[in-house]
Amino acid sequence: MPRPSTTADVFSAIAEPRRRQIIDLLSRRRGVAVGTIVMLLGLPQPAVSKHLGVLRAVGIVSVSKQGQQRLYELNLEQLRPVYDWVKTFDQYWERQLDRIRAKAERRARELSSATGKTTRKKGTT
Repeated sequence: MPRPSTTADVFSAIAEPRRRQIIDLLSRRRGVAVGTIVMLLGLPQPAVSKHLGVLRAVGIVSVSKQGQQRLYELNLEQLRPVYDWVKTFDQYWERQLDRIRAKAERRARELSSATGKTTRKKGTT
């Protein structure tokens, strides 16, 4: 069975860890040149250009030319399908956090009552 194209959809494009690094970098900076991405991420320039090409093909990044440089920006709206999909798991994480919170509160009450019993001085009420 052939592998799906990395430009088939947003999910395929972001499956590669280095592309996610580029997305993360572009989420914190606007108008970043290829050379800057290479320097900040420590990746080879041809690899960065290839990854940017994949991200451009699915619309996650856009490029504008400024003099000799090509500046890349993140198109956050194109990541909406990923956000919508991940959002379906919110209930799971909320239940997990509720369980952790309840356990922490129960443990705090137990520690508080155990500490209270051992710190009382003789002859006091």
